[in-house]
Amino acid sequence: MRWSPFLGIPICFALLSFLLFKIFPFNSRHNQPEQRLFTVEELALYNGSDPQLPILLGILGSVFDVTKGKSHYGAGGGYNHFAGRDASRAFVSGNFTGEGLTDCLRGLSSTEVKSIVEWRDFYSRTYILMGKLVGRYYDIEGNPTKYLKGAEAKAARGAQLLEKQKTEEAQVPSCNSRWSQDEGSEVWCDDGYPRLVQRPVEIALTGKMSKRCACFKEDELVQSGLEVYNGCDYFAQKCRL
Repeated sequence: MRWSPFLGIPICFALLSFLLFKIFPFNSRHNQPEQRLFTVEELALYNGSDPQLPILLGILGSVFDVTKGKSHYGAGGGYNHFAGRDASRAFVSGNFTGEGLTDCLRGLSSTEVKSIVEWRDFYSRTYILMGKLVGRYYDIEGNPTKYLKGAEAKAARGAQLLEKQKTEEAQVPSCNSRWSQDEGSEVWCDDGYPRLVQRPVEIALTGKMSKRCACFKEDELVQSGLEVYNGCDYFAQKCRL
């Protein structure tokens, strides 16, 4: 049997690949920058005013590079107020001036904190994590503080309450509704009678009581807490508001 010189090519290629793997082992994160700790003053330098520097944003103490979105986060962009700082509260408050641009979440509801945690998760998926901001949410060694743990726990509680509310309200169908400029608002039930009913879980979720329109059958109308719409007959299936 004659030896073909071409048989040595795959062998050499395999050996070369093995040596390269040993010298330069595969690492899916090799292009990721090494994470660091930022002070408030250091983070402020990356606010998009210096075109030579990346644009960084903080949320719940996590710092992300949002330079690829510089049309939004750079100077003159609609989200520039988030650049160079941790303005976690503003993600749900909509207050983009003065005291609104803060990382303090005091007084926010569990659903609002949940929304901020979800914003942080969005940035984690979309942008590069550069490090952590020393302060309210991370200590000088980069460890999570009680404030971060508390915010994440409150967000988790908000998710549980939303699921509870969804399950409870699914047991009593909501009213149909529509609005037109000529006729105004209208609610109706295809099966049952429209009633305003309180949403008790809402207090824990938002700190405020709210009501919803739900459809109840005739034998259920004796329940306490059911409110007939003003100007609507007791057994009307449709009410104009």
